[in-house]
Amino acid sequence: MKNNTMELIISGRRQRRRRWVVVTALLAILALALCCAMLLLGNTIYPLGDVIRVLSGEQIKGATFAIHTIRLPRMLAGLFAGFAFGMAGYIFQTMLRNPLANPNVIGITSGSSAAAVFCITVIHANGAVVSIASVIAGLATVALIYALSKGRTFSIGRLILVGIGIQAMLDAVISYLLLVSSQQDIPTALRWLSGSLNGSKMDELPPLIIAVLVLSPFIIVLGKHLGLLELGEQSATSLGVATDKTRVVLILCSVGMIALATATTGPIAFVSFLSGPIAKRLAGSGFSNAIPAGLVGVNLVLAADLIGQFAFEVRYPVGIITGILGAPYLIYLLIRMNRKGEL
Repeated sequence: MKNNTMELIISGRRQRRRRWVVVTALLAILALALCCAMLLLGNTIYPLGDVIRVLSGEQIKGATFAIHTIRLPRMLAGLFAGFAFGMAGYIFQTMLRNPLANPNVIGITSGSSAAAVFCITVIHANGAVVSIASVIAGLATVALIYALSKGRTFSIGRLILVGIGIQAMLDAVISYLLLVSSQQDIPTALRWLSGSLNGSKMDELPPLIIAVLVLSPFIIVLGKHLGLLELGEQSATSLGVATDKTRVVLILCSVGMIALATATTGPIAFVSFLSGPIAKRLAGSGFSNAIPAGLVGVNLVLAADLIGQFAFEVRYPVGIITGILGAPYLIYLLIRMNRKGEL
């Protein structure tokens, strides 16, 4: 009887692992296809051979400028920002055991956005200054939310409510900055707020790329503890997890990535909110879905950008398309949680 039970457990684990591997591979293939589409499509559609030759360093009149200066930075910004938003959103939702606990809803991206808008409209800075300010503001926002929500004991519900309040306050600050800023600064600031890949430049991408490449491994390694953290503070501690250290490292890594992603593309709406649930639905449970969630984020951003560019007569920023996709899901989630008595 014991042997049969062990065989069933092992078989189930193998099936879950196989499903995870297959889904992750398919998401990676889809992301690669979308990356290729970002390089091929535009006002002029270039054949794949020309794209490969340009990326190899060969000069082709017209194609070199379009691919190197416009399409490649746009694709890389969507790739790394989407991965950062998706992975960070999954970490917050899983660690705090609540689908509403993502950086968009609890004010973290608003903190980064407020810092970016301040730099643009008040001190007229750009590039590295904006990125540094966004990261610092994101970390400061997290520290403030955590401090205000901690009380005698840590409360997830209190953290979400405090985060929503901080977000409202920061949104008011952003509105005020836009109201008093000069006319020439408003278009640049609005680009941050809507979330857009337009105007992405290669020299602005290294901080985001480095952050994703350096911080993602920490999240992936610590991802095995997320399932234990979902069981609750006492259960995770009894199973040998250093909950405070694990939570701090995961939060710092996630905030670092999402702040730099926000500094690069603006707060692309609902990507961090949608990626985790979609990844869990596709890949199943039993293993950390940090990588699938990151890949879902990549696919959402790149697909939404292609839709915004080519599906309508007017070109829309990627954040508007993801907002259209995410808003109905948020309403559905709130209704479902209210029926279950979770709100």
